[in-house]
Amino acid sequence: MLTNSPLIHAYRRMWPFIKPYSFRALLGMLLTIPVGAFDAAIAAFLRPFMDVVMVEQQSDFTMQLPIIIICFTLMQGVLIYAASYFNSWVGAKITTDIRTQLFDKLLSMHTAHFDQQSSGAILRRYSQDAERASGSLINNLKLFLTKFFSSITLTGVLLYNSWQLAIIAVGTLALVLYPLKAVKQKLQKSMNADEGAGANVMTIYNEAFNGNKIIHSFTLEPQMRGKFDQRMEMMFDNRMRIINATSWLSSILHFISSLGVALVVGFGGYLITVSHSITPGAFVAFVAAMLMLYAPLKSIGGTYVDMQRSFMAIDRIFQIFQQDPAIKDGALVLDKVRDGIEFKNVSFAYIKKRKVLKNISFDVKLGQTIALVGNSGGGKSTISNLIPRLYDTTGGEILIDGVNIKDYTIKSLRSHIAVVFQDNFLFSGTIRENLALGAQNVSEEAMWQALRNANLDEFVDSLENKLDTEIGERGTMLSGGQKQRIAIARAFIKDAPIVILDEATSALDNKAERVVQQALDKLMENRTVIVIAHRLSTIQNANKILVINEGEIIEQGAHDELLKQQGAYYALYETQFKT
Repeated sequence: MLTNSPLIHAYRRMWPFIKPYSFRALLGMLLTIPVGAFDAAIAAFLRPFMDVVMVEQQSDFTMQLPIIIICFTLMQGVLIYAASYFNSWVGAKITTDIRTQLFDKLLSMHTAHFDQQSSGAILRRYSQDAERASGSLINNLKLFLTKFFSSITLTGVLLYNSWQLAIIAVGTLALVLYPLKAVKQKLQKSMNADEGAGANVMTIYNEAFNGNKIIHSFTLEPQMRGKFDQRMEMMFDNRMRIINATSWLSSILHFISSLGVALVVGFGGYLITVSHSITPGAFVAFVAAMLMLYAPLKSIGGTYVDMQRSFMAIDRIFQIFQQDPAIKDGALVLDKVRDGIEFKNVSFAYIKKRKVLKNISFDVKLGQTIALVGNSGGGKSTISNLIPRLYDTTGGEILIDGVNIKDYTIKSLRSHIAVVFQDNFLFSGTIRENLALGAQNVSEEAMWQALRNANLDEFVDSLENKLDTEIGERGTMLSGGQKQRIAIARAFIKDAPIVILDEATSALDNKAERVVQQALDKLMENRTVIVIAHRLSTIQNANKILVINEGEIIEQGAHDELLKQQGAYYALYETQFKT
């Protein structure tokens, strides 16, 4: 039965993380033996003190016992410090290792995983759960072992002083098991709800940080505060349910321990005054040992909640570890693009039974530029996301050089693709660090050439720290056009044969668009390009234009050909250029 306990199960699962530090972990655990045993030693010394000093009134023993107790207490303090240090060291190391593996797992997750999770849930599951799983478990194990060895030795003191009273004292503890079982059943639901509420609060903090300009511009402070208050109220209610589920436990356990003390005092008085089977010193030592034995019961509610949180965190962590990647890696290495890209009856759905793409077929020959246009939500960006396998097709196949891209290794596939998005993400750090993403040993000259190609070299050269200028989180120190040109320069450095431009200029004003478009024109030279464009003026020279509507290709051809047809493309063109 012990081997099936949640504690043993948790340590079996955590063993791969504990094993590298097993020596220090074992040393920390072994130190808890004397720490617990010293509690019993102090209680045991009360018997000779009472019988020799208080009853027989032998003064020579009066100073010896306090000195002995002080020495034992000092030794216990040193051992408590050592045990705490080793256990904390091991806990911190395990937390670091778990977080590292969780971060690796997070990086391996496909894009759909992030679509389905809130930022708060990601932060709690991938960061805070590691702390709870290791730190809480190690600390609670240390506490458990200390109290376990203390209980064993204290029980020995009880039996030594009076086996009759020991049966009463230890027997009363058996009553604790039922309330603990009842609490476990009530806690699970409330603690799961508390985790969800906590994740929602973290999401609101993240939204307040990233959306601060929108909040201030639209004076959304009252709405955000109301949303936050609502989540905090939910969190408060869940916390109160947890407290209600455990607070009565503390009261019940307090009553059980008081019952044990009352029974011992009542029967102990009989043993001293009537049967004379124990001495007053033995009784005092017994009561002291029993009170030490019962003391942890007063805080068992909080400890039990911590343990349950730790078990739940471990379960969530291993649920993540056991997730198979939705996008499987292939075996073939794409060393060079020789022919081009072909979409063959490609279908895709973010949500089952709601297709975003429906049997799309087209090809892009090596060195050609193909443009995707159409109304918003038609599926243009989805097409661009499928090529580097940010998502996988749900029907049909995408071929590069006649080979299904699912058969290529993800690394080799993506190394041949450069993507410039409408809203390019820049990392906190310097311009140099953001330019060199994904590239090894990039020379400074190559960076400056990329900046010249992106029409950004004069701006960077005007900065005091030039390439080593800090740009802030998400590039907050740069304008929209400058961010786009950093992204374009990054694509130049990657020098990939396939370039995807996903509405890379649609968020810019006319002046910034002209500068960025010049940079994009340079980037597109001698490359296979898929460009998604809202402004038709930027794609008139494309080899082929596909008009996408409701997930289907409704027209395709060169610019002039489509205008002659006077269909959907002509209507879009007229809408933009009729003035």
